[in-house]
Amino acid sequence: MPKLGADELQAILSNAFPDADVPHVEQVTDDSVIVSYAVTDRHGRPGGTLSGPVMMSLADTSAWVAIMSQIGPVVLAVTTSLHIDFLRKPTLTDLMARTRMLKLGSRLAVVDVDLFSRGETELVAKAQVTYSIPRTPAN
Repeated sequence: MPKLGADELQAILSNAFPDADVPHVEQVTDDSVIVSYAVTDRHGRPGGTLSGPVMMSLADTSAWVAIMSQIGPVVLAVTTSLHIDFLRKPTLTDLMARTRMLKLGSRLAVVDVDLFSRGETELVAKAQVTYSIPRTPAN
């Protein structure tokens, strides 16, 4: 059962990065989170594709959000590893991330992230993100 819902996670994300164009938390379930990022022409690369840094950023941010959905507002969790495979050319439309928690320990969390263009079923990238969870009195 998630500890935080979509609205709570969106508020944390917006407050943590007040000057950034943050993604939108669309859905939170027991085992996944779906996050979207509004893509514009400024996110493109020559050839009409989406830039890799935008995809990496959404993979990282969606993993962070997925972890907080399960453990609560631990905003000081930090990325320790991010591996991404770019699979096919994304369209210049909203980029979607669907997460799945692979491991949630007291100190490390590993999240699987599928990236796809809104309205499409084929993955444009696949990432695995590991986060270090700071020690708190509870862990």
